Amino acid sequence: MTTLEKDKKIPQYRQLYEILRKHILEGIYKEGDLLPSENELCIIHSMTRPTVRQALSDLVNDGFIKKQKGKGSIVHQLPKGIGILSVAGTTSALSGQNLETRILVKPNVKQWADPFMFNLSEAEKNSGCIYMERLRLVNRKPLFYDITYIPNINLPRFTSRSFENKSLFDTLRGFYQIEVKGGEQKLRAIPANKEIGKYLEVPAGQPILHLERKIDTNRVGFCFYSSLYCNTEDHALFGIF
Repeated sequence: MTTLEKDKKIPQYRQLYEILRKHILEGIYKEGDLLPSENELCIIHSMTRPTVRQALSDLVNDGFIKKQKGKGSIVHQLPKGIGILSVAGTTSALSGQNLETRILVKPNVKQWADPFMFNLSEAEKNSGCIYMERLRLVNRKPLFYDITYIPNINLPRFTSRSFENKSLFDTLRGFYQIEVKGGEQKLRAIPANKEIGKYLEVPAGQPILHLERKIDTNRVGFCFYSSLYCNTEDHALFGIF
Protein backbone atom coordinates (compact mmCIF):
# COMPACT_ATOMS: atom_id res chain seq x y z
CA MET A 1 0.00 0.00 0.00
CA THR A 2 1.10 3.58 -0.58
CA THR A 3 1.96 6.08 2.16
CA LEU A 4 -1.31 7.82 1.36
CA GLU A 5 -3.33 4.66 1.78
CA LYS A 6 -1.72 4.00 5.16
CA ASP A 7 -2.58 7.45 6.52
CA LYS A 8 -5.61 6.68 8.70
CA LYS A 9 -6.47 10.39 8.97
CA ILE A 10 -7.36 10.53 5.27
CA PRO A 11 -11.03 9.58 4.73
CA GLN A 12 -11.61 6.27 3.02
CA TYR A 13 -13.45 7.85 0.10
CA ARG A 14 -10.43 10.08 -0.53
CA GLN A 15 -8.08 7.09 -0.48
CA LEU A 16 -10.21 5.38 -3.12
CA TYR A 17 -10.38 8.61 -5.15
CA GLU A 18 -6.57 8.79 -5.20
CA ILE A 19 -6.22 5.13 -6.23
CA LEU A 20 -8.66 5.48 -9.14
CA ARG A 21 -7.28 8.87 -10.19
CA LYS A 22 -3.76 7.40 -10.28
CA HIS A 23 -4.94 4.47 -12.40
CA ILE A 24 -6.59 6.86 -14.87
CA LEU A 25 -3.54 9.14 -15.13
CA GLU A 26 -1.24 6.15 -15.62
CA GLY A 27 -3.43 4.78 -18.41
CA ILE A 28 -4.60 1.66 -16.62
CA TYR A 29 -8.07 2.94 -17.43
CA LYS A 30 -8.21 4.82 -20.73
CA GLU A 31 -10.78 7.15 -22.24
CA GLY A 32 -14.07 5.30 -22.70
CA ASP A 33 -13.16 2.47 -20.32
CA LEU A 34 -15.59 1.47 -17.60
CA LEU A 35 -14.39 1.55 -14.01
CA PRO A 36 -15.35 -1.41 -11.81
CA SER A 37 -18.95 -1.24 -10.62
CA GLU A 38 -19.84 0.23 -7.23
CA ASN A 39 -20.44 -3.28 -5.90
CA GLU A 40 -17.05 -4.49 -7.17
CA LEU A 41 -15.27 -1.48 -5.65
CA CYS A 42 -16.99 -2.17 -2.31
CA ILE A 43 -15.71 -5.75 -2.36
CA ILE A 44 -12.20 -4.97 -3.61
CA HIS A 45 -11.53 -2.17 -1.12
CA SER A 46 -13.72 -3.31 1.79
CA MET A 47 -15.69 -0.07 1.73
CA THR A 48 -19.35 0.80 2.11
CA ARG A 49 -21.45 1.87 -0.86
CA PRO A 50 -21.81 5.51 0.35
CA THR A 51 -17.99 5.71 0.64
CA VAL A 52 -17.52 4.40 -2.90
CA ARG A 53 -20.19 6.75 -4.25
CA GLN A 54 -18.49 9.76 -2.65
CA ALA A 55 -15.16 8.84 -4.30
CA LEU A 56 -16.85 8.45 -7.69
CA SER A 57 -18.75 11.72 -7.24
CA ASP A 58 -15.45 13.56 -6.65
CA LEU A 59 -13.98 11.97 -9.78
CA VAL A 60 -16.99 13.23 -11.73
CA ASN A 61 -16.64 16.74 -10.28
CA ASP A 62 -12.94 16.84 -11.19
CA GLY A 63 -13.56 15.70 -14.76
CA PHE A 64 -11.96 12.24 -14.64
CA ILE A 65 -15.13 10.22 -15.23
CA LYS A 66 -18.73 10.68 -16.27
CA LYS A 67 -21.69 8.65 -15.05
CA GLN A 68 -24.00 7.07 -17.61
CA LYS A 69 -27.22 5.46 -16.51
CA GLY A 70 -27.29 1.77 -17.30
CA LYS A 71 -23.52 1.63 -17.93
CA GLY A 72 -21.67 3.00 -14.91
CA SER A 73 -18.55 5.15 -14.52
CA ILE A 74 -16.86 5.93 -17.84
CA VAL A 75 -13.37 7.42 -18.01
CA HIS A 76 -13.53 10.92 -19.48
CA GLN A 77 -11.05 12.37 -21.95
CA LEU A 78 -8.36 14.28 -20.09
CA PRO A 79 -6.78 17.51 -21.39
CA LYS A 80 -3.83 16.97 -23.72
CA GLY A 81 -0.57 18.89 -23.70
CA ILE A 82 -0.61 19.92 -20.06
CA GLY A 83 2.29 22.16 -19.09
CA ILE A 84 3.40 24.63 -16.44
CA LEU A 85 0.37 26.81 -17.28
CA SER A 86 -1.91 23.98 -16.17
CA VAL A 87 -4.00 23.14 -13.13
CA ALA A 88 -2.32 19.71 -13.17
CA GLY A 89 1.10 21.05 -12.20
CA THR A 90 4.62 20.45 -13.41
CA THR A 91 4.93 16.87 -12.17
CA SER A 92 1.92 15.71 -14.20
CA ALA A 93 3.06 17.75 -17.20
CA LEU A 94 6.53 16.21 -17.30
CA SER A 95 5.76 12.77 -15.88
CA GLY A 96 7.11 11.05 -18.98
CA GLN A 97 10.49 12.74 -18.63
CA ASN A 98 13.29 12.58 -16.10
CA LEU A 99 11.94 15.24 -13.74
CA GLU A 100 13.88 16.01 -10.58
CA THR A 101 12.95 18.36 -7.74
CA ARG A 102 15.63 19.77 -5.46
CA ILE A 103 14.67 21.65 -2.32
CA LEU A 104 16.75 24.81 -1.97
CA VAL A 105 14.87 26.19 1.05
CA LYS A 106 12.72 23.81 3.10
CA PRO A 107 9.15 24.89 3.94
CA ASN A 108 9.20 27.36 6.81
CA VAL A 109 6.78 29.87 8.30
CA LYS A 110 7.57 33.55 7.82
CA GLN A 111 5.94 36.91 7.23
CA TRP A 112 4.75 37.87 3.77
CA ALA A 113 7.05 40.06 1.70
CA ASP A 114 5.95 43.69 1.71
CA PRO A 115 5.04 44.69 -0.92
CA PHE A 116 3.78 41.36 -2.28
CA MET A 117 3.16 40.52 -5.94
CA PHE A 118 -0.63 40.08 -5.41
CA ASN A 119 -3.14 41.66 -3.04
CA LEU A 120 -3.60 39.59 0.13
CA SER A 121 -6.67 39.19 2.31
CA GLU A 122 -6.56 40.19 5.96
CA ALA A 123 -6.72 36.51 6.96
CA GLU A 124 -3.67 35.76 4.82
CA LYS A 125 -1.73 38.74 6.16
CA ASN A 126 -2.48 37.81 9.77
CA SER A 127 -1.57 34.13 9.36
CA GLY A 128 1.82 34.50 7.68
CA CYS A 129 2.97 32.22 4.89
CA ILE A 130 4.75 28.94 4.39
CA TYR A 131 7.74 29.73 2.20
CA MET A 132 9.81 27.30 0.16
CA GLU A 133 12.24 27.35 -2.77
CA ARG A 134 12.63 24.53 -5.28
CA LEU A 135 14.67 23.84 -8.39
CA ARG A 136 12.99 21.67 -11.04
CA LEU A 137 15.28 19.86 -13.50
CA VAL A 138 14.57 17.79 -16.62
CA ASN A 139 17.27 15.33 -17.62
CA ARG A 140 19.49 17.05 -15.02
CA LYS A 141 19.18 20.44 -16.70
CA PRO A 142 17.54 23.20 -14.60
CA LEU A 143 14.18 24.29 -16.00
CA PHE A 144 12.42 26.21 -13.18
CA TYR A 145 13.55 28.06 -10.09
CA ASP A 146 10.31 28.15 -8.07
CA ILE A 147 9.58 30.29 -5.00
CA THR A 148 6.26 29.30 -3.39
CA TYR A 149 4.14 31.13 -0.81
CA ILE A 150 1.26 29.28 0.87
CA PRO A 151 -1.01 30.82 3.52
CA ASN A 152 -0.28 29.27 6.90
CA ILE A 153 -3.94 28.39 7.43
CA ASN A 154 -5.03 24.92 8.56
CA LEU A 155 -2.11 22.98 7.08
CA PRO A 156 -1.00 20.77 9.99
CA ARG A 157 2.51 19.27 9.75
CA PHE A 158 3.03 20.84 6.33
CA THR A 159 6.53 22.13 7.12
CA SER A 160 7.61 18.65 8.23
CA ARG A 161 6.68 17.00 4.92
CA SER A 162 9.32 16.09 2.36
CA PHE A 163 9.08 17.68 -1.10
CA GLU A 164 12.25 16.25 -2.59
CA ASN A 165 11.06 14.78 -5.91
CA LYS A 166 7.48 15.18 -4.73
CA SER A 167 4.55 17.08 -6.25
CA LEU A 168 3.23 20.07 -4.29
CA PHE A 169 -0.17 19.79 -6.00
CA ASP A 170 -0.41 16.08 -5.12
CA THR A 171 0.53 16.80 -1.49
CA LEU A 172 -2.12 19.51 -1.15
CA ARG A 173 -4.74 17.28 -2.76
CA GLY A 174 -3.85 14.02 -1.03
CA PHE A 175 -3.29 15.22 2.54
CA TYR A 176 -5.39 18.38 2.75
CA GLN A 177 -8.10 17.83 0.10
CA ILE A 178 -7.07 21.10 -1.58
CA GLU A 179 -7.70 20.99 -5.33
CA VAL A 180 -6.24 23.53 -7.76
CA LYS A 181 -9.05 25.09 -9.80
CA GLY A 182 -7.29 27.76 -11.87
CA GLY A 183 -5.79 31.16 -11.26
CA GLU A 184 -4.12 34.16 -12.79
CA GLN A 185 -0.60 34.73 -14.06
CA LYS A 186 1.71 37.57 -15.00
CA LEU A 187 4.43 36.73 -17.52
CA ARG A 188 7.37 38.80 -18.69
CA ALA A 189 10.83 38.27 -20.08
CA ILE A 190 13.66 39.51 -17.88
CA PRO A 191 17.45 39.23 -17.91
CA ALA A 192 18.78 36.67 -15.46
CA ASN A 193 20.64 38.17 -12.52
CA LYS A 194 23.70 36.47 -11.06
CA GLU A 195 21.80 34.40 -8.46
CA ILE A 196 19.08 33.17 -10.82
CA GLY A 197 21.65 32.54 -13.53
CA LYS A 198 23.53 30.31 -11.08
CA TYR A 199 20.40 28.24 -10.34
CA LEU A 200 19.35 27.93 -13.99
CA GLU A 201 22.93 27.52 -15.24
CA VAL A 202 22.68 30.42 -17.69
CA PRO A 203 24.90 33.51 -18.02
CA ALA A 204 23.82 36.64 -16.16
CA GLY A 205 21.91 38.84 -18.57
CA GLN A 206 20.47 35.97 -20.62
CA PRO A 207 16.70 36.38 -21.20
CA ILE A 208 14.52 34.13 -19.06
CA LEU A 209 10.78 34.01 -18.42
CA HIS A 210 9.39 35.21 -15.09
CA LEU A 211 5.90 34.05 -14.02
CA GLU A 212 4.02 35.39 -11.01
CA ARG A 213 1.05 33.17 -10.21
CA LYS A 214 -1.98 33.33 -7.94
CA ILE A 215 -3.47 29.85 -7.78
CA ASP A 216 -7.11 29.36 -6.80
CA THR A 217 -8.32 26.26 -4.97
CA ASN A 218 -11.54 24.56 -3.91
CA ARG A 219 -11.04 25.81 -0.32
CA VAL A 220 -13.01 29.03 0.04
CA GLY A 221 -10.71 32.05 0.33
CA PHE A 222 -7.56 29.92 0.06
CA CYS A 223 -5.05 30.71 -2.70
CA PHE A 224 -1.34 30.13 -2.91
CA TYR A 225 1.29 31.94 -4.90
CA SER A 226 4.50 31.31 -6.78
CA SER A 227 7.26 33.24 -8.47
CA LEU A 228 8.90 31.12 -11.18
CA TYR A 229 12.01 31.82 -13.21
CA CYS A 230 12.10 29.63 -16.30
CA ASN A 231 14.84 28.69 -18.75
CA THR A 232 12.85 28.15 -21.95
CA GLU A 233 15.87 27.52 -24.15
CA ASP A 234 15.00 23.83 -24.61
CA HIS A 235 11.38 23.66 -23.42
CA ALA A 236 8.45 25.78 -24.54
CA LEU A 237 5.75 26.37 -21.94
CA PHE A 238 2.31 25.16 -22.93
CA GLY A 239 -0.90 23.84 -21.47
CA ILE A 240 -4.39 24.58 -20.23
CA PHE A 241 -5.07 26.85 -17.26
